[in-house]
Amino acid sequence: MILFHPMDFLIFIAFGIALWAQFKVKGNFNRWSQVRSSCGLTGAEVARRILDSEGLYHVDVELSRAGMLSDHYDPIARKVRLSEEVFYGNSIAALSVAAHETGHAIQHKVSYPMLVLRHRIFPIANFGSSLAPFLLIAGFVFNLSGLIGLGILFFSAAVAFQVVTLPVEFNASARAGRKLVEMGFLRQDEMPGVQKVLGAAALTYVASTLVALLELVKYIMIFASAKEE
Repeated sequence: MILFHPMDFLIFIAFGIALWAQFKVKGNFNRWSQVRSSCGLTGAEVARRILDSEGLYHVDVELSRAGMLSDHYDPIARKVRLSEEVFYGNSIAALSVAAHETGHAIQHKVSYPMLVLRHRIFPIANFGSSLAPFLLIAGFVFNLSGLIGLGILFFSAAVAFQVVTLPVEFNASARAGRKLVEMGFLRQDEMPGVQKVLGAAALTYVASTLVALLELVKYIMIFASAKEE
């Protein structure tokens, strides 16, 4: 069993970046939560108006009970769920997050290709992420390259899901920015705050994907070495 691999150093750095990104998300959200938006509307009101402007009257805007930064769009229930700080807040941060989640609802409406792909591979990725660790550990412990190879295959599905998630998130943020300006919720001079809030959030996805990719490369290198022995 390999206790340390040269790739672990890069993985450690990437993991550090991921932790830093999480810190940036909370820091930027807290900072821009103190800056009231020019329109004075709450995140829930802005989300409702954006959805209505797209004809998404059937998509509800609900209060999320999962805590701070638990905002998300549920494609099955067709609901935009916003944390308390966003739902009731009228800050630039609140409007940024609310608009971002409506961006996912709009993607759903127009069948944005990468979102469709993410939905299709989710069952496989979810299954793979649950099974892969057990297969990889068993393969390493018992030195069975076959199990390692199977674990890599399942882990690859989970990594693919994370990779596909990146354009989905970036596109939702771009849609959010356009809507906030086009509908007059924010002025151009308020957009730097939106970019900082959503940019920090996007960085967390990039960092976590980088960690997963490096781990995948590590497992492939171990598998290749085992096959050569």
